[in-house]
Amino acid sequence: MARKATPIQIVLTFLALTAVLSSFFYAIVIYTGNLWGGGNNMPYAIDLQWSVAVAALLTCWLLGENLGDLGWRWGKARYMAAAYFIPLFYCAIAYGVVWISGFGHFYNRQFVAGLATTYGLGGLSPAMLIAMHVFFSMTGTLIAAIGGALGEEIGWRGLLVPQLSKCFNFTTTALICGCIHAAWHIPVLLFSNYNEGTPGWYALTCFGVLVIAFTFVVNWLRLKSGSVWAAALLHATHNVWVQQIFTPLTASTGKTAYFIDEFGAALPIVMMIFATYFWTRRKELEQLTTA
Repeated sequence: MARKATPIQIVLTFLALTAVLSSFFYAIVIYTGNLWGGGNNMPYAIDLQWSVAVAALLTCWLLGENLGDLGWRWGKARYMAAAYFIPLFYCAIAYGVVWISGFGHFYNRQFVAGLATTYGLGGLSPAMLIAMHVFFSMTGTLIAAIGGALGEEIGWRGLLVPQLSKCFNFTTTALICGCIHAAWHIPVLLFSNYNEGTPGWYALTCFGVLVIAFTFVVNWLRLKSGSVWAAALLHATHNVWVQQIFTPLTASTGKTAYFIDEFGAALPIVMMIFATYFWTRRKELEQLTTA
């Protein structure tokens, strides 16, 4: 009988495969300088995200791991609702502080004027255009975003987190996973148009803190719900609220880029508060393993 792979062997195999598979898409993105390139469906970005999922699936196949352990079941309603609404809460706090403090203004008139063309409804008021944009972003756009986020989450939260959790406590697992997740973004963050607002060193610092703090939240939700779908929904909802709604709705006052989006300071600070809250509830996860 073949010897079963240890969690560390599984993790190292997964990381090696992720590095190899991601490198092909890194090369394309860095060569073109455009993470969002390849057409309307952004195949560069989507394929890069799904290279993580393919690495996880290959790892399971090569090492004889059960694909069912990746967390395919749909989580309980309260956890899925949390995944949907948590990003709204921390984005509203972070961007609200930016708008109130004057580091950025609500709303970006040029962006809202463009929504009239986008939706073909030029007679609507700015408030109605914004409301319509939020509605369609958090429904149709979100469904598309889940497809990309799931590609990452099958790897990060489907395979990596449960395997690390067999060897380390919640805190260490979150720190390791968060650092890996952040490092995976470095090539596109520094060498493409993923970040166009702040210097590389500043963007990397803010993004790194944000992702590590975010990992405490999403890891807790993944382990508590037992569902990789909860992680994918949280990840996708975060992306839509930040990239499609709050950031484009924020008008610049000169240094606004240093405070908004994933490469400014506001979100990482607020996210650390949320991470601390979920860290204080880590005992609930230990109870799951001993029940």
